[in-house]
Amino acid sequence: MRAAGALAASAVLCPDAAFATPSIQAPRAKKIPRRIEQLGRVRVDDYAWMRDPNWSNVLRNPAALRPDIRAHLLAENAYSDSMLRATEPAQAALFESMKSRLAPTDTALPVTDGPWEYFERFAPGAQHPEFLRRRIGRAEAELLFDAQARSRDSSYLRVYRTEHSRDHSLFAWTEDTQGAEFFRLQVKDLSTGRLMPAPPEQCSAHFTLSPDSQWIFWIWRNEHGHATRVYRRPARGGADVLVYEERDPGFNLSITRTASNAFIVIRAANDAMDESWLIPATDPIAAPVVVQPRTPGLQYRVEHWNGKLIVLTDADGALDYKLMTTDVSSPARQYWREWIPARPGTMILDVLVLRDWLVRLERVDASVRLVIRGLGEEPERLIEFDEDCFTLAVEPGLDYAASVLRVVYQSPTTPPQWFDCDLGTGARVLRKSQEVPGGYDRSRYSAKRLFAKAADGEQVPITFISKADAPRDGSVPTLIVGYGAYGSTMEPTFDVAALTLVDRGWAVALAHTRGGTEKGTAWHRAGRHLHKKNTFSDFVACAEHLRQQRFSGSLVAQGGSAGGLLMGAIANLRPDLFTAVIAQVPFMDILNTQSDLSLPLTQPEIPEWGNPAAVSADYDYIASYAPYENIASKPYPTVLATASISDRRVPYWEAAKWVARLRERSTSGRPVLLRMRMESGGHGLAGRFGELQEMAFLYAFAEWAIRR
Repeated sequence: MRAAGALAASAVLCPDAAFATPSIQAPRAKKIPRRIEQLGRVRVDDYAWMRDPNWSNVLRNPAALRPDIRAHLLAENAYSDSMLRATEPAQAALFESMKSRLAPTDTALPVTDGPWEYFERFAPGAQHPEFLRRRIGRAEAELLFDAQARSRDSSYLRVYRTEHSRDHSLFAWTEDTQGAEFFRLQVKDLSTGRLMPAPPEQCSAHFTLSPDSQWIFWIWRNEHGHATRVYRRPARGGADVLVYEERDPGFNLSITRTASNAFIVIRAANDAMDESWLIPATDPIAAPVVVQPRTPGLQYRVEHWNGKLIVLTDADGALDYKLMTTDVSSPARQYWREWIPARPGTMILDVLVLRDWLVRLERVDASVRLVIRGLGEEPERLIEFDEDCFTLAVEPGLDYAASVLRVVYQSPTTPPQWFDCDLGTGARVLRKSQEVPGGYDRSRYSAKRLFAKAADGEQVPITFISKADAPRDGSVPTLIVGYGAYGSTMEPTFDVAALTLVDRGWAVALAHTRGGTEKGTAWHRAGRHLHKKNTFSDFVACAEHLRQQRFSGSLVAQGGSAGGLLMGAIANLRPDLFTAVIAQVPFMDILNTQSDLSLPLTQPEIPEWGNPAAVSADYDYIASYAPYENIASKPYPTVLATASISDRRVPYWEAAKWVARLRERSTSGRPVLLRMRMESGGHGLAGRFGELQEMAFLYAFAEWAIRR
């Protein structure tokens, strides 16, 4: 009764004329105009009340959400549930089809470390893995941690990182049981089975054990989610000692070890500069020593190889990075020496080192390759594959003296394959292929690389996935997905959810817009800050290309987080081009968010988006495209937005405000729906099947939308 009464009081209800029966009504949020004056500009926000003033507490405790806000969001959920009830059979069918493509049980290839092999395994029907080890040459395995059993203690669980000590006596992991990315760090003594008492409860996912197995280094988050301090404590429990404190909220912290185990590395970084600090393994309680103090415009990462520091950097204008070296005793920039120069069109993504080998992961023409280099003067060796669209990853081993590298290859039509590559000869041995039950036949599918011409003449890559015999007559409904931010790439991976949609007569297109690094760092920079609108026009160009070349019929656009901002922008730009828009945890309120320095990601992301709180040019540019502020009276497509109360990256009110204003101003009469998770975090449902349930829900909406 309380819920019903509060729900009725929270919103004025209005009928959805075009798509609903008379009994189905859409919430109309109350308006409380808030005048905001900033840098001499004025804007009015009618829905600012949806932000709980105690939002940082709500992240940790969703039950603390202000009652009127909760009531409104529950009304939104009730409406979307009513509108999409007819899709429940399709959701169930999609989920079962997706699930049928996953093996009910799966065991990862073991990773050897000394006398032990460490591996993960999914028990039949399990959502979460078991972490195990066994002595080399023995069949019986020892259970280190059962995440499936742990998940029974909470409604939500994500295990983000695991690590064992070098002496094999400890096993550690970080777990999130809320979804707000405040982690608990657990350390298990493998000789007794006991967990470390009083584990850190408010930390980031990053941690590392010292190479001598005596200490654990972890990162503390403040109440707003900023990672600000690195602590060290005895690995089996004890008092914490502050090792490093980051006083600039514009930087993110991480911690790791070099592959040689010679150093612990603390890294402070944002999108414009980096700073690394080293702690020697021989003295893990020593004060950290800076490599190169943070310098505007200088990004770098360090590894340790052959007695020297290897520096991956953009120094001297090397946009796509180069490698330099320096002595450990003189790590500062002035001592760096050119080693592998920058090359136009080749982006160095990462460097992996073994005792006798250095491996570069590079991107050339939107495709990934590996380059192998030995200690001697022998020529470099390439590891390449020949599909049109594919991706590679390297699984770092634990044996520094190894001469074999494990590489994971996959494409939209090829399930993941694990190869062991001999670094001396280049020979590849297939160790495992992901099982796809039911007799998967890759010849039934096609994955091709297309290019759309942007408004300024740039060629924008598209990965297009369809049935091999799909007609090119403009009849195939297509899900077009975009992101285009932070230099992140949408890798062309094997996706059982996408193939399930393809089996139902759809195509899936990945629009590799500016803002990512599919074509190098310049591609990223051409889609950020004062060039952000290129991301939006690129996405529109991709959609138009698919239509004009008759690859696609109805288009449903999908994007999440920063890709959700893209969805809001393209809905404002070209609502006529898309039948529906799916915006997952969308960054719609960018003008207000980037003006609020208390939010956890605002200051670290100033290089990406700008600083409208202090810079007039940034304010004006963001205001010209911000999805929420630029909603107009026009015929918008059918919309589904999803969000979560516990999401620290994109706060819940961004989607709620956008939906309220969009529903108020759209002239099309098409449904505008919001699905708000009232408990778990922004990553949605946890577990390998939970993620499929999420996709089944979104794809059922897409099918429903194109039939309206």
